[in-house]
Amino acid sequence: MYIDCKVISRNIEDSVRKRIEKLGFSPKLVSITSKPDYSTLSYLESQRKKSKKLGIEFEIMEVPPEKLLRTVEEVSLNKNVHGIFVARPLPEGVDEFEVLSRIDPSKDVEGVTPQNLGLLIYGKEIFPPCTAESVVKILENQLDITGKEITVIGRSVTVGKPVSIMLLKKGRDATVTVCHSKTVDLFKITRRSDVLIVAVGKAFFIKPEHVKEGAVVVDVGINLVNGKVVGDVDPEVEKIAKLTPVPGGVGRVTTTLLMEHVVRSAEMSVYGRDKICF
Repeated sequence: MYIDCKVISRNIEDSVRKRIEKLGFSPKLVSITSKPDYSTLSYLESQRKKSKKLGIEFEIMEVPPEKLLRTVEEVSLNKNVHGIFVARPLPEGVDEFEVLSRIDPSKDVEGVTPQNLGLLIYGKEIFPPCTAESVVKILENQLDITGKEITVIGRSVTVGKPVSIMLLKKGRDATVTVCHSKTVDLFKITRRSDVLIVAVGKAFFIKPEHVKEGAVVVDVGINLVNGKVVGDVDPEVEKIAKLTPVPGGVGRVTTTLLMEHVVRSAEMSVYGRDKICF
């Protein structure tokens, strides 16, 4: 069966609206991009729609590669901006680490700066990566993950690594295995897993025969096949397990959490970080 991610997203939206009303002003998100591809344009459009729906001010800044660093620094210093999103992949020749390091950590609503990623090690989820947080929210909505055997396929900085750290956090206490392209006998591992998180960027990579019956499968993949958006998991998996849909699954919750982070940043600018409940 498919997991209904609409309800999870809707609950976050309701909280965001109430918090914006309490703030008394519209927080602002600025998304910076350079030479955006199809997936980037699609995500920026979803940001535009979601921000309008929630009452968040939104601006897209498309700049040439040579001006990325300066633009990020200037926007970070703008007191009227509460959230900064830098679209990736970045153009060839641009140092991603250097660009992301220039984002003010208090406005890093995507959770990609070294400071916010480093805080995850200490269990401080101030601005965790939105996609990783989305996966955790979905899982917590479906089951008690304490002690569950969870396999993460993929070790990216935005999904695989942070989600594994978040699942290991005391209070969640999952047993986590991280697999990648060099893993030996991958499918032997996936077949015994209570939960499977797939973020490899390969359409239909996981088949029903790779999944334990009754497992929870979170499909993080976004692939374009014959003009259609599909995931990393074969849709047939939903016949034997609980599966997040693509589209309308992880991505839906991710965009909503990005907006929640913008509001969180605005709250921090008004009340101070110590007054915010994470």
